[in-house]
Amino acid sequence: MEENKLSFEEAYQQLQELVKKMESGQLPLADSVAAYEKGMKLKAYCEQLLKEAELKIETLNSNKN
Repeated sequence: MEENKLSFEEAYQQLQELVKKMESGQLPLADSVAAYEKGMKLKAYCEQLLKEAELKIETLNSNKN
């Protein structure tokens, strides 16, 4: 599934699962590199969603005044 189709919660859960797999030390090097790459994409996507939510909240708060 592409990152940009996931909800924040789904992307964050996938990121947590990747971290657990990588921390276990059981992944071969190539799989660890692929997991790291996917994790970086998921992290960036989660940060983007959080920034968008923050901007919406700031907009709502500024409209109240």
